[in-house]
Amino acid sequence: MSMRSRTLVALVVGVVLGFSGALAAGALAQRQAGPPAARAADSLPWEDAHLFAEVFERIKRDYVDEEDDHKLVENAIRGMVSGLDPHSAFLDNEEFEEIRLSTMGSYPGVGIEVAADGSAVKILHAITGSPAALAGIRAGDLISRIDGVEVGADAQAAIVRMRGDAGTTVRLTIRRPRTGEVKIYTLRRAEVAVHSVEDQTLAPGYGYVRITGFSETTPQDLDAAVAALKRESPAGLKGLVLDLRDNPGGVLESGVAVADAFLDHGVIVTADGRTPDARFRMDATPGDVLNGAPMVVLVDGGTASAAEIVAGALKDHGRAEIVGQRTYGKGTVQTVMPLSRGALKLTTSRYFTPSGVSINGKGILPDLVVEHAQRPADLDSGGAPLASRDPEVRIALRALEAGARRSRADDVAMAMAPVP
Repeated sequence: MSMRSRTLVALVVGVVLGFSGALAAGALAQRQAGPPAARAADSLPWEDAHLFAEVFERIKRDYVDEEDDHKLVENAIRGMVSGLDPHSAFLDNEEFEEIRLSTMGSYPGVGIEVAADGSAVKILHAITGSPAALAGIRAGDLISRIDGVEVGADAQAAIVRMRGDAGTTVRLTIRRPRTGEVKIYTLRRAEVAVHSVEDQTLAPGYGYVRITGFSETTPQDLDAAVAALKRESPAGLKGLVLDLRDNPGGVLESGVAVADAFLDHGVIVTADGRTPDARFRMDATPGDVLNGAPMVVLVDGGTASAAEIVAGALKDHGRAEIVGQRTYGKGTVQTVMPLSRGALKLTTSRYFTPSGVSINGKGILPDLVVEHAQRPADLDSGGAPLASRDPEVRIALRALEAGARRSRADDVAMAMAPVP
């Protein structure tokens, strides 16, 4: 083993032992009061540090290929963090930049949103007008290779590989799970504008808004979409379908702002964690962009994180009827913390809906469950109306229209009631 490697091992072990010593000193009184088994457990970090040094030395000496010291330590850090939960991760500089870009309004790439799905990388959404969407890539497709390289289930690495300067090309090998078909797409990267909100008028007075993710611009995009729907309905909006299917979440504050747009009072979300910053409560501010018009929210198993915050707030306040399938169930908040190299994406809070429920691992059960999930239909097909092409949108529109009829019947009954 080289002197440089021995120095690195000594440094890492020294840091671990120093941290363990600090923990031991801080817990001294409690440890002394505890049983012998507890005292033995407190000594484990020292043994673990020794084990780490042993493994590091064996890899450096006996592994079939020579490995870089820094790569080995970074891999150890990745393993330590990823072992905490599925959403915590160590990010290198490229991955950190990817996280930053994903929250902005545009980026250079092919225009798809992905997530790990078992042993593969699954496409959640192809952004309208993007190179991927124009080529025919769909939500639900699986990426098996990028430029001939296997990607496995590493969604973050797949995203980094797909990014590149506008005008350059990337080759994706795509498998369609339902048919087993495998196709290779060669896509030319472009500057992709991330418009996370789409809108359409379903019927006179009834609007439809789809939110595909929550970036910094989503609240402004929502305001513009609702304003456009109101212009198309001079008599006013009688109801709105808010489609959060296949929405993986994003910026928490943007999700809160979207929920706030439809609520004029009450709690939107609370969170609890170990640090003061991890404990917070966010409330709605006065004003409802729909002036109380009824809503239906569409959800499915791909509705997660910030999208679940929106659905949970609207459901708990009785502001909207939830239709679809049980949501994903991601009830935690991650904080991205810049480091001397790269960043740490760490789960720092558990959040709760206004009723105080944690949806982590459980999801949100819709008020009206639709057994078979329906992939959201494309808005810009130019063919038949959306409600005729998307069964769940049709169910939502009928629910709004039925509610309007009941409301009118109630108003007539009250008008005809004898004055006491």
